Amino acid sequence: SLRCSCVSGLSGVDDVHVFISSGENVRLSCNNALHDCKSTAWIYNRFSHSETVELIAGGIKKTDTESYERLSLGSDCSLNIKNIIKEDYGSYTCRQYVNDQQQGTDARVYLHVLHVSSSSSSSSQTEISAGLSVTLFCQLYSSAGVSCDEWIRSKGIDLFWVNQAGVKLTRSDSRYQISAPDHCIITLNTTLLNEDLNREWRCEVTHRDQLKTSATYTDKRPARADSTTAETPVHSTNSTTTTPATSGSLFRMIVIIVEFAVFAAPTVIFLQIICDRRAENKEKL
Repeated sequence: SLRCSCVSGLSGVDDVHVFISSGENVRLSCNNALHDCKSTAWIYNRFSHSETVELIAGGIKKTDTESYERLSLGSDCSLNIKNIIKEDYGSYTCRQYVNDQQQGTDARVYLHVLHVSSSSSSSSQTEISAGLSVTLFCQLYSSAGVSCDEWIRSKGIDLFWVNQAGVKLTRSDSRYQISAPDHCIITLNTTLLNEDLNREWRCEVTHRDQLKTSATYTDKRPARADSTTAETPVHSTNSTTTTPATSGSLFRMIVIIVEFAVFAAPTVIFLQIICDRRAENKEKL
């Protein structure tokens, strides 16, 4: 499904701001589309003065862009992006051309991407276990003509962590160390407990206390199996491996017995005939 949490007028009268988390799909509306999409072009800029990348021209996808496979044009000329990555943030402009002449004004959409990552005192994710320290990083990747920090502070946008029950985590909670190097980054540090397995911590973005998007981190470290469960698969594996070997040995033994019986039967019959003839000769004498 395509998600869109939009806010209009944060930077300009006709500008639209869309908040999305990495990994999701998003739909960016084209508010100046004509009767069909053959005149539609979508242009991307990560920063206000960065290189311009043409994504759609004449209603057709450009094949020389990094995001080519994740893009599609909707029937209403909207730009659909699948599996958002943090590098997708920036300005997307919908523009109309007729006979190579621009028609009307640009329709600009600012895409803000929320991304959560983690690091731990363990060098490997598979080694993460209770007692280790984990730091969660939540960052809003944003470019709206000014720095992310300046833009967020001026527009009443907040980032914060909540627990699985949706309760906001604060610095007063001794279990968590929360810090915000600037308004676009907030970190959460904690020491994992056994009961944290599959627990979720969620980073939320709000605009004037209204939720715009959120990104979740789930403790997915492998559970430690107890001695009973650990022994079961080993026993099962051995049984599975051993049973066919035993059956094979039994089968070979049966074959040997049958072969012996087949070859021994004529000999027994022959001896029986000789004995019968000797008995007949004695009776005649």
